[in-house]
Amino acid sequence: MKTEVLIIGLGLIGGSLAKALQRHEDVHVSGYDADALTARKAFKMGIIQSSPPSLEQAAAAADVIVFATPVGATVKLMEQSKYWDLKENVILTDTGSTKAQIMEAAAKLTHTFIGGHPMAGSHKSGVEAAKDVLFENAFYILTPGEETAEEDVEKLLGLLSVTKAKVKVLGAKEHDHMTAIVSHFPHLIAAALVHQLDREEQFPFARQLAAGGFRDTTRIASANPDMWRDITTQNNEMIVEQLDHWMDQMAHLREILQKNEPGPIHRFFAKAKETRDELPVAGHGAMYSVFDVYIDIPDVPGIISEVTGYLAEAGISIVNLRILETREDVFGILVLSFQTAEDRENAKRVFSERTAYDTYIS
Repeated sequence: MKTEVLIIGLGLIGGSLAKALQRHEDVHVSGYDADALTARKAFKMGIIQSSPPSLEQAAAAADVIVFATPVGATVKLMEQSKYWDLKENVILTDTGSTKAQIMEAAAKLTHTFIGGHPMAGSHKSGVEAAKDVLFENAFYILTPGEETAEEDVEKLLGLLSVTKAKVKVLGAKEHDHMTAIVSHFPHLIAAALVHQLDREEQFPFARQLAAGGFRDTTRIASANPDMWRDITTQNNEMIVEQLDHWMDQMAHLREILQKNEPGPIHRFFAKAKETRDELPVAGHGAMYSVFDVYIDIPDVPGIISEVTGYLAEAGISIVNLRILETREDVFGILVLSFQTAEDRENAKRVFSERTAYDTYIS
C-alpha cells in the first residue's frame, strides 16, 4: 500500500521535495497550488504524480501533508485544516524558515504536526527550478511538538531519508534563535551595508569599486524583500536580540578604533579570522550557499570558452559565471558558481588536470 503525500505549494522548495520523494517506490506524490497553471505545469513536468481538482479532496486522501508555502499562508492553511476530513493518523508538516509562530498554531490542531525547515535554496525560483538534488547534504530541521509521538517523528524521518538531507530534530525556540544568528540577522546587515553605499554621493565611483568583494559580501541583500519582511516580522524578538548584541559589539569596536592602538585592532581581526576559518566548508548552512571557484586566467580571446568547455566535457554544470574587475582580497579574475560542493571539487580537479591556471576556493 502506497503512502499518499500531498505537497501544498509548488514553488522551488515544494517542487523539489515532490521530485525527491518520488525516489520512494511506495510513495505517491500529489500536489496542489493556488495557481492552477502552476499545478498543471508541475504535473506535465513529472514533478508531481497527480493534481487533484480540490485541496479538500487531496487532503482527505493524504497520509502526509506538507505545507510548502510562506509562513503566513501556512498558518492560514493550518487553521483551514481543522475543517478538512483528514485521516486520523495523518502527519502535517511545513517548510517555513521560522518555527515559533508555526508551532504555536500547531498546538491548536487535533492532528499530528511536525514543523520542518529544509535549509536549501537556489539562485532560481518557481516550479521550473525544482530539482530532486536540492536538499542533498543540506540541513533539514524538524521541530516536533512536546506531545508528538516518537513513531510519527520516525515515520517522517523515513520519508525524508531519500532527500539525502542531514535531518536534525530541534526545539522551535532553539531553531529560531540559531537561524536569527546565522541567517536572518546577516540579511539585515547586508541590506544595511547596501543602504550605506546608496547614501554615498561624494564619490559615486564607489559603486564601480563595489563590483568585487563588497558585492559578494552583500549578495544576500538581493533576496526577495517580501519574504524577508515576513521572516523579520515573524522572528522579530530573536532578531532584535541579535541587533542589541551587534550594537554592543559595534560600540566596543568604535572604542578600539578611537584609541587607534595596533594591538587591540590586530586581535579584533585575528579573532574574526580564526573563527571564520574554523567554520565548515562542505555542505549547506542556514543560508543558500553558492559554491564558487576562483580562477586566475589570462586575458586572451577564447579563454572562457576553453574553461567552460573543459567542464562541459566532464559533464559539470555551472549556475553562474562572472569576471571580477575589482579584486582586492579576492583570488582569481574569473568566478564560476556551482550547485553543489561536489561539482565544485570536480571542477577544481578538472582545472588542475587540464590547465596550469591557479584555482582557489574561498
